[in-house]
Parts: sequence; C-alpha cells; structure tokens
Amino acid sequence: MTTTQKTMTTQEVANRLVELCRMGQIQQAQEELFSDDIISTEPAHAPIKSAKGKKAVGLKGAEFAAMIETRHGGSFSEPIVGGRYFSCSMTLDATFKGQGRMTLEEICVFEVKDGKIVSEQFFF
Repeated sequence: MTTTQKTMTTQEVANRLVELCRMGQIQQAQEELFSDDIISTEPAHAPIKSAKGKKAVGLKGAEFAAMIETRHGGSFSEPIVGGRYFSCSMTLDATFKGQGRMTLEEICVFEVKDGKIVSEQFFF
C-alpha cells in the first residue's frame, strides 16, 4: 500500500512559515517550505543581495544573521493570502555590528507553487 502526501495549500504554507518564524526557526522554515529553485529578491539598497536556489538563499540568511550582534525582539503578522501569493509584515529590533540598534520593518511577499515557496521578495 502506498501513501500519497497531500500538497499544502497557499494558506497552509503561509501559516506554517509564520509559525516557524515566530519560533525563530528560520532555517527549518527554509528547508521545509522552500522550493529547490527559490528566488529571493531584495531591494537594490539592501545590504544583502538577492539569491537563487535553496542553498544560496540559506547562505544569504546566514550572512544576514551574522550582521546581528544582539536580537532584542521582532514580530510576524498573520499572513494575507491571495491565490498563489501571500504576504506578511515583519519587524526586527536588533543591534547590528558596527551600526547600533535599529528596528527594521518590511513587507514580505511569497509565491507558492505545488506546495512550496518558489519566490520571496522583501520591501523596506
């Protein structure tokens, strides 16, 4: 007997991403929910550049995390879903190495295909 795994809906992917991010499990979220071909797009003024592919996106995240000296807090809003897309707002209160303490606020937009996140884009 074989079992078939149900493909997650956009809402289920969105809920799971927010759940994991709120627990600080960003790497687990990437491993579990990202497509192997994920495209991560940052604004032109971002200190970290855009990346393509699960491994490159993971390295991009590690590079960003290495910039943080102390994390004081943060939040993720409930996701808003429309078709294959969802968005949420994110805040991060942190002291960055050589830059001092600041609060980052951004809108994150994700695209889901076949139960996996295929693109993420950040606006701040």
